[in-house]
Amino acid sequence: MTAVTDQDHTDEHTDETDHADPSPVEGGSEGLSGNRSPVDDTEEAEEVGDLEGTDDHARVPTDAGTSSPTDTSGRTESKASADLTDPTDPEESAGSWDDGLIARRVNETTAAQQAAAMEIRASRAQAAHTSHVAHAPAPLAYDGPLRSRLDALRELVGLSRTRLDSGTLAEAGRVLDEAAARRRLSGQHTVVAIAGATGSGKSQLFNALAGVAISETGVRRPTTAAPIACSWSDGAATLIDRLGIPGRLRRRPLQSAEMEAQLRGLVLIDLPDHDSAAVAHREQVDRVLALVDAVIWVVDPEKYADAILHERYLRPMAGHAEVMFVVLNQIDRLPGEAADQVLDDLRRLLDEDGIALGEYGEPGATVLSLSALTGDGIPELREVLGQFVADRGAAARRISADVDAAAWRLRPVYATGRRTGLSEEARDEFAARLADSVGATAAGEAAERAWLRNANRACGTPWLRLWRWYNDRREPATGRLLLRAQADEEATARQRVEQAVRTVADRASGGLPAPWAQAVREAAVRGSQGLPEALDELAARAGLPVGRPPRPGWWPAAVLAQASMTILQVVGGLWLLGQIIGFMAPNLGVPVLLMVAGIIGGPLVEWSCRMAARGPARRYGLDAERRLREAAAGCGRARVLDPLAAELLRYREVREQYGRVTGAGVGTG
Repeated sequence: MTAVTDQDHTDEHTDETDHADPSPVEGGSEGLSGNRSPVDDTEEAEEVGDLEGTDDHARVPTDAGTSSPTDTSGRTESKASADLTDPTDPEESAGSWDDGLIARRVNETTAAQQAAAMEIRASRAQAAHTSHVAHAPAPLAYDGPLRSRLDALRELVGLSRTRLDSGTLAEAGRVLDEAAARRRLSGQHTVVAIAGATGSGKSQLFNALAGVAISETGVRRPTTAAPIACSWSDGAATLIDRLGIPGRLRRRPLQSAEMEAQLRGLVLIDLPDHDSAAVAHREQVDRVLALVDAVIWVVDPEKYADAILHERYLRPMAGHAEVMFVVLNQIDRLPGEAADQVLDDLRRLLDEDGIALGEYGEPGATVLSLSALTGDGIPELREVLGQFVADRGAAARRISADVDAAAWRLRPVYATGRRTGLSEEARDEFAARLADSVGATAAGEAAERAWLRNANRACGTPWLRLWRWYNDRREPATGRLLLRAQADEEATARQRVEQAVRTVADRASGGLPAPWAQAVREAAVRGSQGLPEALDELAARAGLPVGRPPRPGWWPAAVLAQASMTILQVVGGLWLLGQIIGFMAPNLGVPVLLMVAGIIGGPLVEWSCRMAARGPARRYGLDAERRLREAAAGCGRARVLDPLAAELLRYREVREQYGRVTGAGVGTG
């Protein structure tokens, strides 16, 4: 009997295990995660049981002619069949079912039941996933102006990476990263942090808003060691994950329909003391304050004017006034009108910090007074906070304020308020300096003298040309050019080029912020490398043309007139010589007249040609000087001015992007 009883207990335990609810009880790991509810598991078990009962009812006969819905195992069916049929009776044995057939049918029926149960579970899981996706909070959406400013800031950072160090752009990069991260998260929730000094009562205010004691309060300092989160609605897990708050520090407020409706979407964070003696606490405060959408500063009558609070937090965050609450707590400790006086003094200090106060319908910080201990002022704060959360604009305003703060920090490296650029006057002066360094003026004068010398050779008297030839032959060939003078001239030319480059670089960098001015000067220095040698090569190519200068059309007539004067002199001289030797009849008048005409006419023709040659010679010299100046200006433009213009254009582009970031123009230029 004992063995049978144990077997019966074993069968009952096996039967209960087969039909037990497979889901964990409420409070287990799966129940806490919310994947399955006990109600769903019960309904599913009932449906599976109905299917199993129907199959058993169809296949298991009993002595009463009805089916037993509780006998589901193959062993029970076999036992019932053995009780109804006598195995010793051959007829009944022949008419009874075979055990193998019964086992096969039972296995097939069990497999069908399991498949049906799996289909039901899969459909329920799919429905739960669809419901979760349908009820997932919508991500945050920025409006057009804010998106444009973020795009401009991203473009500004990209254009400035090669000109500014990473430390200067670090804050702007952080703002872009945080804006992108916040945009991917819920836009239906607003994360508000409660910050304050030691003993200000911020944890007590946190509990008063939640309606239940969540954050520890007490005399021990510091009391709050880590941030604690309280969410008034579902879907804020990713936001809290972004703050780095673990699950053990996440709470829910008091279950109240009125409170949940008023503060739906609020995620409240209780921070450690910002003036805590523990460095880790202060680091957590600074880290979380950079990530939340808004902040409630809790001050008390004793420390509301604390320098640490105003200089380290309130004053630097003056641009975040629209997402800031300043709450004067512990007014129950102030007698009579002292609370109003302290509140007015607090407003004065906030105004000195540059924080705009949201009064008379204008945007700014909200300033309230309350007592978290007695509850005085808590309903007003809850109402204002509910309207603030329902607006769903705190996150975008926080990002916009962060962009403003980053732009203000970058202003010294993008805007100076002075006119920038390279004027045409500075360009012309640079070209003139380069032309002087290659001797463009001297080259033009040399070309003019060469033209006049050629004209004198063509139109001068033969006796004067013979005299000049004789003098040229008498002068030594090595007495004109001094090698030392040539070397000194080259050194002077190089110094002139360097001076010209420094001058134009200073003109181009004038009025620019320091990093961009340095970039302009470096571009000028790079372009000046090899510039003197290039100018010398250009001067050699663009100098005097090979051969004689061109001749004007009147030169043949002048040459013919000079030849006529020479012929007259020769004829008159020969005539006189013939008369002297008696070869010809004496007649002094005509030969003397011919000689005088030739002697006077030759220099007169030469002087006339020289006067007529001044204009063409001047034009020839100016043309040579112009070619050399253009060549020097082109070389300087390609090597120096174009790189300077490229740097100035890049600065103009980043300045325009900076104007888009700030939403206004920046300076002139």
